[in-house]
Amino acid sequence: MNTVSIVILNWNGKEFLNQFLPALLRYSDHPGAEIVIADNGSTDDSVPFLKKHYPEIKLLILDENYGFSGGYNRALEQLDSTYFLLLNSDIEVTEGWLAPLMTKIEEERVAACTSKIKDIHKRTHFEYAGAAGGYLDKFGYPFCRGRIFDHLEEDRGQYDDTREIFWGSGACLLVRADLYREAGGLDERFFAHMEEIDLCWRLKRMGYEIHYVPQSTVYHVGGGTLERGDPTKTFLNFRNNLLLLYKNLPSGMRERIIFIRMLMDGISAVRFLIQGALREFSAVIRAHFAYYGMKKIYKGTNPSRNTKNNDVIVSGIYPGSIVADFFLKGRRQFGQLKQVFGEDQ
Repeated sequence: MNTVSIVILNWNGKEFLNQFLPALLRYSDHPGAEIVIADNGSTDDSVPFLKKHYPEIKLLILDENYGFSGGYNRALEQLDSTYFLLLNSDIEVTEGWLAPLMTKIEEERVAACTSKIKDIHKRTHFEYAGAAGGYLDKFGYPFCRGRIFDHLEEDRGQYDDTREIFWGSGACLLVRADLYREAGGLDERFFAHMEEIDLCWRLKRMGYEIHYVPQSTVYHVGGGTLERGDPTKTFLNFRNNLLLLYKNLPSGMRERIIFIRMLMDGISAVRFLIQGALREFSAVIRAHFAYYGMKKIYKGTNPSRNTKNNDVIVSGIYPGSIVADFFLKGRRQFGQLKQVFGEDQ
């Protein structure tokens, strides 16, 4: 049995594999660690490339593209390790990146942990997908220490403290295998986007913690599969954000919060329309209709099937509106939220 399986879910990412696998092999020499590539129905020559140049790497071949959630679930069920490390193909790891994560995950109440994620194109700054640890505001908008909406902070060491967070990025997420399975894995109905936030929320509802470990640094290309502004990505983000709230909010506040959130989505849709971004406008509308259709699947069930109390209120949700803070109050940096979020943030 391996200690940790470092699993890259690849979809048409041959160029990223060619660029980043050498560093991953060089810097992942940890006792009991294995590197696994799960090919998610690629149509490029990723598989022949791996077989020719990296025959030593375990290769799992899926018969079609099952999305981020389905692809990882199918890959991880074939592995027998104590820990799973989900790693994007467009991540560049650095020397010493793995050991701090392994140390933190061995703490009793820690279910998952994530690295400091920086921008490979501007290496002094944090990267969009994860930065220095993720949070949600009370209306379900995700943001990070070091990244609020599209504003990326320079890394000046201001977030070099190890701490509990709300969610860790699926771009680089180490999780206990037993708890991953107990929580039900990633929700395949999400297909892609926000599925790791949903998983982290379920793990927290089970009584566990998610941590950010700044001693581990990785660099992320970002947008390797779908770039920001792509209407498919817009659709998935808006739909999945509503599903995220429906699944995990305590029942007493669910409908109220989702109603307000849908009104805010409507404002975003109008903004897209004014900008002439008709495909993005359509994506928001389609996302809402899709949400209404899909929430019936979850109704009457406990999405976190091993959470005894469906009304668990977890820590780490920002009590304010990050939209109001950012757009109306001009708070662009996480540190400016201290007066609302708590002085220890």
